[in-house]
Amino acid sequence: MADLFPESAHVRLLNMDRASDTVIWEFARQHEYAIVTQDSDFAERSKLLGPPPKVVWLRCGNATPQRIEALLRASAELIAELSLGGDSYLELF
Repeated sequence: MADLFPESAHVRLLNMDRASDTVIWEFARQHEYAIVTQDSDFAERSKLLGPPPKVVWLRCGNATPQRIEALLRASAELIAELSLGGDSYLELF
């Protein structure tokens, strides 16, 4: 995904894989990251608090990493629009 989103990082790479949603949210807000997640909690938080950060909510169920990558690649333009627009989150199916 680095070819489309070169500044992206995974929570594991940031040593945050055991961090609470609040810690991840605050880190993303402070470092201008969007959160890409299958967790509805982040979408709900986004509705309540608004951006930043923006949230990309993957609603594709229990999908393989390859399926998730394909979904993100196919939606790259929508994700880019999210970062520029006023919406706080984007749902991808």
